[in-house]
Amino acid sequence: MQIHALANQKGGCGKTTTAIHLAAALNARGQRTLLVDLDPQAHATLGVGCFVGHGPSLVDVLNGEVPAASALRHLHPGLELLPASLRLAEFEEDAVHALAPERALEQALLPLRDQFDVAILDCPPRADGVLTANALRAATHVMLVVETGAFALQGALRARDIFEALLEDSVEQPSMRVLATMFDRRTRFARDVLVAMHARFGDAMYDTAIRSSVRLREAVASGTPSLWTAPESRSALDFFALADEVLKNSTLQAQ
Repeated sequence: MQIHALANQKGGCGKTTTAIHLAAALNARGQRTLLVDLDPQAHATLGVGCFVGHGPSLVDVLNGEVPAASALRHLHPGLELLPASLRLAEFEEDAVHALAPERALEQALLPLRDQFDVAILDCPPRADGVLTANALRAATHVMLVVETGAFALQGALRARDIFEALLEDSVEQPSMRVLATMFDRRTRFARDVLVAMHARFGDAMYDTAIRSSVRLREAVASGTPSLWTAPESRSALDFFALADEVLKNSTLQAQ
């Protein structure tokens, strides 16, 4: 199972929207896909139309109270959700008293490794917290999600440094790549930011840039990914292109 952690050190970069739609696109490409919501705000859970607080959730899994398979929620054939709840914040607070709390997710996902081809982890908007540390430790790939806005490049560099510090003692280092989101090609500023990101990160950048779209915001608010309602839309095409790139890169690394 390939595990992709989508992260940044701030909110509002399109990370949760990307997690939901990338999971849907990978599923549409025939991948058995798991979406994991690590954010106590549970935006990914709400964004796929699931209620928060009904039944076991990720916090119960991380605390060892139930196996991950018992907390899964079915979204679509071949697509499952490991939902979040507000109690995830308690896990982060209690982690200071736990032994190796940053390894809990890695251990919890092990029994699912033959059930899914790929897992998408939606991290909270806090780079140095224990929940993000769990995602990074479990991941085979880290996707740094960066909006093409003011100070985006500086923030991305800071986030990358934080993630690299968190992983410096890991035996197996996940690959780290950068995805540009909320790109408005009509503005010179956004185009300049994208050029600067490619100049700074080089081959670590995904070729695909996710364009700004009202449809994407509406999809998350309605709890239905736009790929399901409008598979030929511009936003859907962006995520299909990203899914194809993710699958290609994963195959190349495996070889």
